[in-house]
Amino acid sequence: MNNNSKIVLGTVFLLLMIGIVMIYSSSAVYAYSQTGDSMYFVKRHVACLAGGVIAAIVCMSIPIKAIAKNSKWIMLFLITLLVLVLIPGIGSEAGGARRWIRFLGIGIQPSELVKFALVLYLADLTARKKYLMQNFKYGILAPMIVIGVTAALVLIEPDMGTAVAILVAGVVMLFVSGVKLKHLSYVAVGAIPVVGAAILMEPYRIRRILTFINPWNDAKGAGFQLVQSFIALGSGGFWGAGLGMSRQKLFYLPASHTDFIFSIIGEELGFLGTVGILTLFALFLWFSLRICFKLHDTFASRAVMGISIIIAFEVIVNIGVSTGMLPTKGLPLPFISYGGSSLISHLAACGLILNLARGVE
Repeated sequence: MNNNSKIVLGTVFLLLMIGIVMIYSSSAVYAYSQTGDSMYFVKRHVACLAGGVIAAIVCMSIPIKAIAKNSKWIMLFLITLLVLVLIPGIGSEAGGARRWIRFLGIGIQPSELVKFALVLYLADLTARKKYLMQNFKYGILAPMIVIGVTAALVLIEPDMGTAVAILVAGVVMLFVSGVKLKHLSYVAVGAIPVVGAAILMEPYRIRRILTFINPWNDAKGAGFQLVQSFIALGSGGFWGAGLGMSRQKLFYLPASHTDFIFSIIGEELGFLGTVGILTLFALFLWFSLRICFKLHDTFASRAVMGISIIIAFEVIVNIGVSTGMLPTKGLPLPFISYGGSSLISHLAACGLILNLARGVE
């Protein structure tokens, strides 16, 4: 394992350990009130972490050629699951969204897996057709259709955050593959009205945008969550209130162990704690991209880049939402937030990075 891979592995390990501690700290009181077990969410998270480690080891063990060769079949399988999720009786609904398939009591969220599968599919396709990437009909039409269909299926669930992440990763990967800007503009022309219509058709999305502009206008209603996030971050100051000493987690800040866990980190560990988290993510991204640029295999290089882009996008969105810089959107903080499918898929993706990084040596 080269030095870049060691640093990537080290940063992920530290983020995971911080995640376990902060999930317990932010969820213990809520878990006890709901289940009578203050460790309820931590136990489930650790179980998913074990599954994620197994997934990462498996992804590290698969030959790179086999990954590239089967990427289109993996993509097809997950698109099929995205369709099945939307079928009543197969897909499981929670919180107004139909995103899960239940099997033997285990919930699988295909949208968390498909974004990384799309990266592998695009990396393989653009590597094989690198001389056709400036030809619209024979080069990029097929991948653009796949990106659009995947994003649309995720948007229908609805999950706008993941749909946008898919579009961003897809466009960036096509761009680095040599696609003409004129052709990439077709994606924007098609995506902007669709996203706009999706916002206008759902009143809660309009409320989120209005709340983002001025949450204090409805501090006890639509702006409640964001205002409580501000209070948490402001209460932490420079040094923090101390680990376990958050007040906002005491039924004030909803989703404190999932989408808004960064706010609890800011309250308990202060400005220094949030800077530490940002530093770890920056190190992860920097050294992942170093691996990407040192790889000679086109498929491997683009796969690492795509995975890095998705994780960076999710970090930016999650922290942007918690700090009021972006409209509220339910994207977990990678490696730290509570969430089984997210944790397992991200660890599997890290296993792929470490696998592909062997080409640097």
